[in-house]
Amino acid sequence: MLSIKGLTHVYPNGTRALDGVDLEIGKGMFGLLGPNGAGKSTLMRTIATLQTPTSGQIRFGDIDVIAQPEALRRTLGYLPQDFGVYPRVSAMDLLDHMAVLKGIAGRGERRDTVETLLQQVNLWDVRKKAVAGYSGGMRQRFGIAQALIGQPSLIIVDEPTAGLDPEERNRFLNLLAEIGENVVVILSTHIVEDVSDLCPRMAVLAGGRILTEGAPAELVAGLHGRIWRRVIDRHELEAERARHQVIASRLSGGRLVIHVLADVRPDDAYEPAAGGLEDVYFSTLAASRRAA
Repeated sequence: MLSIKGLTHVYPNGTRALDGVDLEIGKGMFGLLGPNGAGKSTLMRTIATLQTPTSGQIRFGDIDVIAQPEALRRTLGYLPQDFGVYPRVSAMDLLDHMAVLKGIAGRGERRDTVETLLQQVNLWDVRKKAVAGYSGGMRQRFGIAQALIGQPSLIIVDEPTAGLDPEERNRFLNLLAEIGENVVVILSTHIVEDVSDLCPRMAVLAGGRILTEGAPAELVAGLHGRIWRRVIDRHELEAERARHQVIASRLSGGRLVIHVLADVRPDDAYEPAAGGLEDVYFSTLAASRRAA
């Protein structure tokens, strides 16, 4: 269990990136949704012991993460948003080097570890190719391979599917789902579908605060009967925003499909819509902006 209490981080320029974050995250996939600048990467780096918070507590099992960063690192796998690689070094050699850094000293054990990981992430056939020449999806799969060195019990992945094509995204998400069956995996992203597809529990972070938390299905059920749909021309959007609480709009066939949050039908032009996690996300962010 990862326990976070009262976590706050203020940068030297006064930016409050985290503001009293409380979370309890158990085994399995946990989704952290939020827009760019919400504080997700700051939270991930803080959990990963790459920066020290201004205040608050983080515990992972018996480990006090802030007081015992080395203990946490021994059981951590981390795939940051910007994952750099050495040029002209093959995947096999780079994983071997990372295994040494992770404390796997025996050559035979390292070989077995590296070969198993390359098979697991479906990179065995390109194991001798330089990682710098990999496609975006292949790099992300390599990133997961390096995060799995040492059989970590806590894995953090930060915006892992941004920029991937649909096929690579599906392959990567399937890999994450397989990994998440036995360990704590935190998936930090702004892509709603990633969380909807993978995570039995989630939270929405914005402005450095947790705005809502729970099981996606339960959060969606909380909007039952309150989401209304209408197709409009694009020039009508501002008028609808002035009259109703528009939480989402999407182009379809040259026209806009808008979703409105209301306890009763806004007017006869609207029809009931089945709410989804995207509606939860946008309505939560809209409520936060109104309260600010």
